[in-house]
Amino acid sequence: MTFVRIFCWLFLISIAQIAQAKPATVLVMGDSLSAGYGINVDKGWVNLLRQEEAKSNSATLINASVSGETTSGGLSRLPALLKAHHPDIVILELGGNDGLRGQPLKMMQDNLQAMIDASKAIGAKIILVGMQIPTNYGPRYTRQFREIFPTLAEKNNIALVPFLLEGIATHSELIQNDQIHPTEEAQPIMVNNVKPVLEKVLKESNSR
Repeated sequence: MTFVRIFCWLFLISIAQIAQAKPATVLVMGDSLSAGYGINVDKGWVNLLRQEEAKSNSATLINASVSGETTSGGLSRLPALLKAHHPDIVILELGGNDGLRGQPLKMMQDNLQAMIDASKAIGAKIILVGMQIPTNYGPRYTRQFREIFPTLAEKNNIALVPFLLEGIATHSELIQNDQIHPTEEAQPIMVNNVKPVLEKVLKESNSR
């Protein structure tokens, strides 16, 4: 009996170690900022973060970002991606194109909420990435746009990256000639904006 108990105990420890060693699957749902528009995609922030997380075997990033994507497009694509990849964490970096096109903010917010709900339904943790738009859209619209992200994060008790382009947006040398997309040199800064939030979520998930 003692031998059987010891064997079972060692077996359970081995299973736990295997489960712990398995990296989390992270699905990135983004637009051109995450798809690496205008730069070598290998130098984009998602790929750089993928390389960093691979060193510690803590996470595997799947980049499902599409240039020009809106929250409506992301919502339509998400169910198939969730089914295909079964992610442990979903990073939602969408909304910028909705704002730049002047689309109704209520629709954008509803789409993001639907993506959060769909991700939660499969047991995934969510990281919402905040975005801001230029002030020429008017102070009321730009303020309401900016506030959607922290509002959703608080409402749903999910992690938030306050602003993906923090430390970049006000530095013209880090923006491409189109005055919208960050340069290759800006990508490590974007990694630094996202990585602490991702690692916190990973740590919280592993501690449960």
